[in-house]
Amino acid sequence: MIKNVRNAHEKFTNWLSETSYFKRWLLLGIMLGIAAGGGAILFYSALLLSTNVFMRIVADYRVPTPFAEGNSIGSIQYLKAWAIPLVATVGGLISGLIVYFVAPEAEGHGTDAAIDAVHKDPKGVRIRAIIAKILASAVMIGSGGSGGREGPSAQISAGIGSFFARFFKLSESDSKIAVSVGIGSGIGSIFGAPLGGAVLSGEIIYKDDIEGGVILPGLLASIVGFLLFGLVEGYHPLFGYQAGNYQFNSLSQIIWFVILGIVCGLMGILYCKLFYFTGDIFKAIKIPFYIKPMIGGLIVGIIALFVPEVLGTGYGWVQQVFNYHQLKSIPLIVLFLLPFLRILATSFSIGSGGSGGIFGPGMVIGAFTGASFWTLLNKFISIEPHNPAPFVIVGMLACFGSISRAPIAVTIMVLEMTGNITALLPGLMAISIASLIVKKFDVTIYPSQMVNSRQTSTAPN
Repeated sequence: MIKNVRNAHEKFTNWLSETSYFKRWLLLGIMLGIAAGGGAILFYSALLLSTNVFMRIVADYRVPTPFAEGNSIGSIQYLKAWAIPLVATVGGLISGLIVYFVAPEAEGHGTDAAIDAVHKDPKGVRIRAIIAKILASAVMIGSGGSGGREGPSAQISAGIGSFFARFFKLSESDSKIAVSVGIGSGIGSIFGAPLGGAVLSGEIIYKDDIEGGVILPGLLASIVGFLLFGLVEGYHPLFGYQAGNYQFNSLSQIIWFVILGIVCGLMGILYCKLFYFTGDIFKAIKIPFYIKPMIGGLIVGIIALFVPEVLGTGYGWVQQVFNYHQLKSIPLIVLFLLPFLRILATSFSIGSGGSGGIFGPGMVIGAFTGASFWTLLNKFISIEPHNPAPFVIVGMLACFGSISRAPIAVTIMVLEMTGNITALLPGLMAISIASLIVKKFDVTIYPSQMVNSRQTSTAPN
């Protein structure tokens, strides 16, 4: 029986290596898409369970949710304020213990580790790293840590792509495609942004290049992953259909988006610098590794006592700042400080060694930047548009699209997540300016990115 299975496996792997590119990647793309969608469902379910246990049951607090997840405004105030730092601290400790004892490579934000695997060892991602990433990230974010769910999703599906590369004995080039497709399809699935996920597969692995051969397999995998995830969680855009009836119809409007692009570029650089500076400090501290995320969780929990917007993914808070009436209820000083506090919270949560994504927090930081920029301007002059939503959208894509060095993919993803296309022109202007600033300072949130495909081809294996 075992011999028959081995013979069948060998025949299949031989067929896969000899068949046409179309047949090979039609099959592998569908399989990777199923893995991406299934991994996104698994992680999302684990995150919901963790959030329910830590926040709702223990802390008696309900975090707000975005449109696709019920559009809840959450709890108005803390009923057990003492429990917020407690659950964040305990969550950090549990997350650190899982990483330390199960798979140390599950530390941090995940996406950069997957990018590193593409360039150095696409067949080397361990299955136990996937398990550790699911558990550690769900606990860290569910207990209030500031992190995104896209990093874990990317590492899960990239890890499965790496497993496929080993199991099917794929060539080195096909193995790199499999892991790259895993990154993009995992993120595209959990964000409900299949086109953006496909482009991200080819764009995120380089600073200044795109791997064109990855995009078609990535598109197939992202669509399949999105369809599978949506079958369980629904097909609505994460933030609903934003920007209302906004239309770009005046040249004077572009001035504000140019300025916002400059602000977002600088904010993105600050995010990168402070995140890795915090990480270096924690690495230098001579204490057991699993204690460090606990310290990070405690600090975030204390900040959250005064500013609850730093808790969790932050997507529910972004949903609220799209709305003018909810936006104006936030004190101006708090709104102005939110991007900086979110940077601090993410740096302490993930930079301390905790597990979670930095893609989502980057967009949240950009959203708060856009909202505060619009509000600040309207305190002194009346500007067009009179709706904050376009500024929130543009802030999201310009801030993280620039520092991820994936401006095209992130622009598409944010427009998909907001069900919006009318903000495309001002968004392109802002992200172009922000990206030029980031490139000038040679900054990226993903240090494992190669400059371009030529560097990859000459880099040692």
